Amino acid sequence: MPIGLIALALGGFGIGLTEFVIMGLLPEVAADFQVSEATAGWLISGYALAVVVGALLLTAAVTRFDRKPVLAVLLVLFIAGNLVSAIAPGYGMMMIGRIIAALAHGAFFGIGAVVAADMVAPTKKAGAIAIMFTGLTAANVLGVPFGTMLGQAAGWRSTFWAITVIGVIALLGILALVPKAGHGDTTPGTLRSELRAFRSGQVWLSILVTILGYGGMFGAFT
Repeated sequence: MPIGLIALALGGFGIGLTEFVIMGLLPEVAADFQVSEATAGWLISGYALAVVVGALLLTAAVTRFDRKPVLAVLLVLFIAGNLVSAIAPGYGMMMIGRIIAALAHGAFFGIGAVVAADMVAPTKKAGAIAIMFTGLTAANVLGVPFGTMLGQAAGWRSTFWAITVIGVIALLGILALVPKAGHGDTTPGTLRSELRAFRSGQVWLSILVTILGYGGMFGAFT
């Protein structure tokens, strides 16, 4: 197994952690910023909306560039967003940090999956992608409980400092261990070409299922 897959999985772990750990820290965040927990819950919704925007626009914008530098830039964006969250003096700045971090979310997983597949033989591509997404699974199973415990014990900002450190380690790992991956497409992608996917009924059905599933989950937490 290429060790670069571990770096990709670590990046996925950090992104998954920053998305979900806020759910367990809403009381602490709300108390610190002197807002209601319902208002603090918008930090989850704002992140989710920014993921949608970033996944569509950033993925379309970066398909013409080499994938490895793109992954690095996305992680820099992720690190910057969590750093802003960690030092945010108020609710508004915290929301800005969440949005900045979220913009990298969808594009990282989309491009990272392709990079992971390119690192192995054709018969092992599915396994390589699965290894990368193991980071996201681990974030939900292990990262969120421990991140919540850390935030409750040492202050919620400590959790975002820890996520920032994870992002830096993942960035260094990708720069050192992931091979140059080449361009996303022979023909540069455009926003119009990305939007053509919405002509498919199956795409809309998948979106509806995702909205209902994740909407129910996030609704319960917020």
